[in-house]
Amino acid sequence: MSTNQFLRKIVVTAIFGALATVLMMLSFSVPFMPGFIKMDFSELPALIASFSMGPIYGIAVCLIKNVVNVFMTTTGGVGEFCNFLLGVAFVAPAGLIYKAMKNRKGALIGSVVGAVSMAILGLPLNYFVSFPIYLKVLGLPVEALVGMYQAILPNVDGLLMCLIVFNMPFTLLKGGLDALITFLIYKRISPIIRGKQV
Repeated sequence: MSTNQFLRKIVVTAIFGALATVLMMLSFSVPFMPGFIKMDFSELPALIASFSMGPIYGIAVCLIKNVVNVFMTTTGGVGEFCNFLLGVAFVAPAGLIYKAMKNRKGALIGSVVGAVSMAILGLPLNYFVSFPIYLKVLGLPVEALVGMYQAILPNVDGLLMCLIVFNMPFTLLKGGLDALITFLIYKRISPIIRGKQV
């Protein structure tokens, strides 16, 4: 890799990191989830970076958006740390598989594997790390958190079931939407990212 190519990748990574930061701020509630869980498309630039330049650059985009966001939230860095790990679980497998299979099939398989990895990792991360810390900071019992899920689906019982029934499918949906948007726009923007004429 030439110096110019490396510098271009650094600049593109910084741009994608800034874009991911903005998209992270533009989060919104969805009707089938408790209000404290938000949908955003901040992994989209990281996935595009991972496909176009390699998984290391996708991971760097995840890092940038969370380092910037930690100064603008009240999670004490816990939410951003978990978000970073989930982002890595998504874009790293996707980028590695696409690197080995540089075609639409490779991108599809990589995206599916990444989304599933993110959903699976989200279960222990939320159960053992983020939710217990949030509950402790807010001084709430776990029953209060479960009650927010039960307001949507009364039959869920216990935090683990809430995460399996709500959070895992939500995370899969989030990854799937990021992958779908990437499929729609990647071919058009890839030459620009790589510095080639369209």
